[in-house]
Amino acid sequence: MRRLGSLAALLALLVFAIPVSSAWAAKIEAKIDLSAQRMYVYVNGKRAYTWKVSTGKSGYRTPTGTFRPKRMKRVHYSNRYNNAYMPNSIFFLGGYAIHGTTATGRLGRPVSHGCVRLSQGNAKRLYGLVAANRSNSRIVVVR
Repeated sequence: MRRLGSLAALLALLVFAIPVSSAWAAKIEAKIDLSAQRMYVYVNGKRAYTWKVSTGKSGYRTPTGTFRPKRMKRVHYSNRYNNAYMPNSIFFLGGYAIHGTTATGRLGRPVSHGCVRLSQGNAKRLYGLVAANRSNSRIVVVR
């Protein structure tokens, strides 16, 4: 009898805990304002976070437009820029990514080679949000 109760509890957990529709997933938008050097993160249309970022410095551009996450890597090292550590990378266009940085004193100014840099803690938080809701996530970059 005890096993039957445990089996019923497990079945109920599986039936009610697993979403059957992606409509239940949160809608995530990471909006990067190049002129303000800020990222505004919206969850289901409500602003949840505002973070300082660093984007492309003079001579390097951060592409503008609306994008979907293409690739995600918790740990990534740049193939192009001296094996630079890029934790919690969310690639949105070719080699362009949102990722963490250790250079937090430079956030709020355009100093990157085109990627969008965040503090490591904020990059980890954003990565988690996007990973859990990838099909409902978008990245918007505006001037």
